[in-house]
Amino acid sequence: MLVDISLPGKSGLELIKDIHAVYPDIAIFVLSMHEESLYAERVLRAGARGYLMKSEGGEKLIAALQKVMAGGISVSDQVANRILQGVSGKRKALSISPIEALSDREFEVFQLIGKGYGSRQIAEQLSLSVKTVEAYRASIKQKLYLKSGPQLVHYAISWQQSQTSGVDSNTLPTKS
Repeated sequence: MLVDISLPGKSGLELIKDIHAVYPDIAIFVLSMHEESLYAERVLRAGARGYLMKSEGGEKLIAALQKVMAGGISVSDQVANRILQGVSGKRKALSISPIEALSDREFEVFQLIGKGYGSRQIAEQLSLSVKTVEAYRASIKQKLYLKSGPQLVHYAISWQQSQTSGVDSNTLPTKS
């Protein structure tokens, strides 16, 4: 099954988790425009067997799909290296973005904040209580070393915009 991360109405990550839970033997492959450093490991943990950015082109896509269909896992060399570094305990120094520290659900809430959704809208979208969304927002602020709600909203919107424009938005306040 070929899936994208950006889907109307539901997160591609949640879709992968749902499909994998019901049909664990289906080979799920993600082809997306989104930066692999933030998504590849998440989709693998969710149950996908491969991830490729759309910009990689047809030959890499065919090779990756063949590998997944043969029962393997296909990610870029960079992602494979990062996963192995994580297993060896050396991952901390290699982390590219502080956003990687967010759990899948926190990341999903962060993305919706970046799209301009308020806590009530996020709660409805994700079938959560507003109180739960507020708890996620507090956790996100802590993990990203942000001091206020408006600072979180500003950073999330800047990050969301960078995902479509290619601008680096990984500069965050440092832990003090």
